[in-house]
Parts: sequence; structure tokens; C-alpha cells
Amino acid sequence: MPADGTIVACLCAAWCDVCREYQSGFSALASDYPEVAFHWVDIEHDPAWQEDWDIEDFPTILVQRGETVVFLGPMLPQPLQLRRVLESLLTMDAAACAQHAESSAEHRAWQRMNEFGRKLQAR
Repeated sequence: MPADGTIVACLCAAWCDVCREYQSGFSALASDYPEVAFHWVDIEHDPAWQEDWDIEDFPTILVQRGETVVFLGPMLPQPLQLRRVLESLLTMDAAACAQHAESSAEHRAWQRMNEFGRKLQAR
């Protein structure tokens, strides 16, 4: 686990062709960020997944810094797009992360997912 507890989770399903094609690029991106814990999560089979969240589009990405979910949503299956988002989120300090988490109703709702992130961190 990275020192600041940053995780990136790709929420996917084994039956999703787009996810299977994206997995190698996601894994390659993970090797560029050894300080970040990357997780590939099949939401239909992973015991850490909370089934009360309805994921409508794959892949869906979760980025959590410590206890704060700073991104949760579908993303085009292009590693470069995730790299850009991650670069932006990794520059934020703790105060900026907290402010970001409170900046909208959607961002406040994301915080309910931090329990899932904690389960991933415990792996």
C-alpha cells in the first residue's frame, strides 16, 4: 500500500469485452505509479464489492486518497485519459482533497464508497 493510501480501482465485469481490452493498458499504467495501489475489481465476483452500488458503465474508475474518494465514475477505456486524471489528483494535498470531496453533492456522495476503498487497501 502506498504511504498516503492512494488507490485506483477499475470496476469492471469479466463478461465486458471493453474491460478485457482495457485491462492490459490499466496494468501497464500501474507499473508507472509504484506508490499507488492499483486494483482490478470484477464487481460480480470480488468479495470487497458492495452490491448496493449500481455501476452502469464499464470501466468505472475509483480513485481514493487516504479516506477521501476524489474520483468515481465511468471513463473511456484509454490509459492516457486515466493518466491525466491521476496526475491531476496526485498533485492535491490533503486540504485540497478534502475541499474537492465537499465541492458538490456528487462528490459528497462518493464518500460513501470509502469503505470499499478501505477493503481494497487491506488486501
